[in-house]
Amino acid sequence: MSVKITDRLTVAGQPDTGAIADLAENYTTLINLRPDGEESGQPGNAAEHAAAAAAGIDYAFVPVTGSTITEADIRAFQKAMTQSDGPVYAHCRGGTRALTLHVLGEVLDGRMRQEDVEAFGRERGFDLARAMRWLARHTTQKPAVKGFYDERTGSIQYVVSDPATRRCAIIDPVYDFDEKSGTTGTTHADALLAYIESEGLSIEWILDTHPHADHFTAAHYLKGKTGAPIAIGAGVKDVQKLWKAIYNWPDLQTDGSQWDRLFEDGDTFQVGSIEGRILFSPGHTLASITYVIGDAAFVHDTIFMPDSGTARADFPGGNAKMLWGSIERILALPDDTRLFTGHDYRPHGRHARWESTVGEQKRANPHIAGIDEAVFVKLREARDKTLPMPKLILHALQVNIRGGRLPEPELNGKRYLKFPLDALKGAAW
Repeated sequence: MSVKITDRLTVAGQPDTGAIADLAENYTTLINLRPDGEESGQPGNAAEHAAAAAAGIDYAFVPVTGSTITEADIRAFQKAMTQSDGPVYAHCRGGTRALTLHVLGEVLDGRMRQEDVEAFGRERGFDLARAMRWLARHTTQKPAVKGFYDERTGSIQYVVSDPATRRCAIIDPVYDFDEKSGTTGTTHADALLAYIESEGLSIEWILDTHPHADHFTAAHYLKGKTGAPIAIGAGVKDVQKLWKAIYNWPDLQTDGSQWDRLFEDGDTFQVGSIEGRILFSPGHTLASITYVIGDAAFVHDTIFMPDSGTARADFPGGNAKMLWGSIERILALPDDTRLFTGHDYRPHGRHARWESTVGEQKRANPHIAGIDEAVFVKLREARDKTLPMPKLILHALQVNIRGGRLPEPELNGKRYLKFPLDALKGAAW
């Protein structure tokens, strides 16, 4: 069954791959909303993509389930619609998820009233009760969380805000760096500031979850622009000492004084009227912490999305057994706690996602569900041996262990990065 919703959108159930060729007569884009393995006999992402390519129509993979829809899914669906040169054929198993994503986007952008959603669905033969429940949760959630995805590094920056006071915190901001040209920039950090201004927010904190290995932190830059304090976990002092030796950097201060606050496990802080607390979460790094702010936990590179497993533990100071202990502490939070990850690498070409829940991770993450510590450590260590080091690790750590401060200019006014040869294992060859 297919139902025309607008001149631009038709929603439908699962098409046979042989029928996809016929869609080219009326549609320019096929959007597949079904996760692989949802039911036996389902063609799957690869087969649908190949059939769409053979038919000469564009294809987008936005896999969602009805119970796990996030704003990132809604925006990915809208992006696929916007990028289409003509009518779109969006399918799930029966069409309801496709229409749900459409109406949620319409409500969020003010083109449809929330109270009109159920009637809109009924008139077209769909039950949109789940969309109504999503909207009810969305309007009552504290805090509000906006993710900004950096496609080049797979990183997600966050602005987390208290709707009552309009106070906010920035988490894991990105300072742009191109390793090929040596160019730096502030495009991604400035996007955060533009959003904060447009929403009428005021910044209370600039927070890093750990010293990042794959991008520079923009914490120092944003502090200079806003005056807001910067903070990180107190374990950064151990990371400084470790990398001081690697960089042979005798002048490096290793007391964490580059930040305004160093958080210890169990510390609390405020984002407006919402309390935040710290979970020490080592394993990926010695300094990793999780920020639990209301019903939202920012779990950095400890847990990825359920289809992507967990973070590596082979960086200097990393440890798979410690990582498992950190994961267990995070999973001890209530099942409906929202988890926001630090990276997403879009497995199988799906859209970028960064929000899950504790319950979803327990059920669906293959590095967690049905796994004990011994199995996890064996799995994690074996996988880590196959991974090359991140291409920016030696560039980024010398900046990030100083809170995002770039090297001081030399006599010619230029700044220079320094990194050692043969200091880390994991060559690309």
